[in-house]
Amino acid sequence: MKIVVTGAAGFIGSNLVKGLNARGIDNIIAVDDLTQGDKFRNLADLKIADYVDAGDFYKRFADGAFGRVEAVFHEGACSDTMELDGKYMMANNYSLSCGLFESCQRQGTRLLYASSAATYGGSDTFSESPEFEKPLNVYGYSKLLFDQRLRREIGARFEKAQTQAVGFRYFNVYGPREQHKGRMASVAFHQFNQFQADGKVKLFGEYGGYGAGGQMRDFVFIDDVVAVNLWFLDNPEKSGIFNLGTGRAQPFNDVAIAVVNTLRQSQNAAPLSLEEAVRGGMIDYIGFPPALVGKYQSYTQADLSALRAAGCEHVFADVQAGVSTYMQWLNSTQK
Repeated sequence: MKIVVTGAAGFIGSNLVKGLNARGIDNIIAVDDLTQGDKFRNLADLKIADYVDAGDFYKRFADGAFGRVEAVFHEGACSDTMELDGKYMMANNYSLSCGLFESCQRQGTRLLYASSAATYGGSDTFSESPEFEKPLNVYGYSKLLFDQRLRREIGARFEKAQTQAVGFRYFNVYGPREQHKGRMASVAFHQFNQFQADGKVKLFGEYGGYGAGGQMRDFVFIDDVVAVNLWFLDNPEKSGIFNLGTGRAQPFNDVAIAVVNTLRQSQNAAPLSLEEAVRGGMIDYIGFPPALVGKYQSYTQADLSALRAAGCEHVFADVQAGVSTYMQWLNSTQK
């Protein structure tokens, strides 16, 4: 089985390669742009058959240069929600994806691709239906437009696809191999570094009708994201757009206290309640950034009805379990 992973040196892409390797699959073509050279570390301990620069891959794939490819996991994209260059965003996230989809359908290759919960934007309902799709930035729009293109071409539920096509609306993913993402890395990653440096973590204060640290997101651990992607690889008859979150909204305060207590445990210190951590100065609330006003989702919670209806019964980790595992991994990589 030959597999292509675009964005293979990125966060989700490299974890997918790791998950495929765990199944004994290493006939993998890794596609990425290593202009940011330190991303190579995400691939260094993994097994792949070949590496192709993203600037060369899409035309070569369209020309059939790689022979029979079973599936493409398309994770390559500009994922910076603060990027304002709409032309750049649409070229990377929409136009390339359209061409890749057409090539996959023509060659009988399955396409499993990264959409985003940013397609919901200002909505308060997170169900895979057009009336709830209200992106707040050009990133969210670029992802939504590709979903819409596929709905128009192969049906609302992708029922007219010649071969499997699956879009995953990722919610707030966190976990190993995201260190290269800079400001776009998860809050858990940033808080790990903050606690290591200053003995405290930072959270936004009051905003959007939520108290300090009370804004709520659907935080999903990377291992769960990989497991669901691979479930669809095992079920080629399933197509459509699916939310990929836990179905459970938790406040940022839950992430912060999980970070603090896991790192305190590594120092043989007793766990604290949220209130104790705040009083002790280990959680620091900062003013909400003006640049994010009106562009920020204060609440997300994936509706998993479609995922469950498709037959995927994967059990997702909650913040306490996922963040604890992640903090232990980050600690181990620094030793």
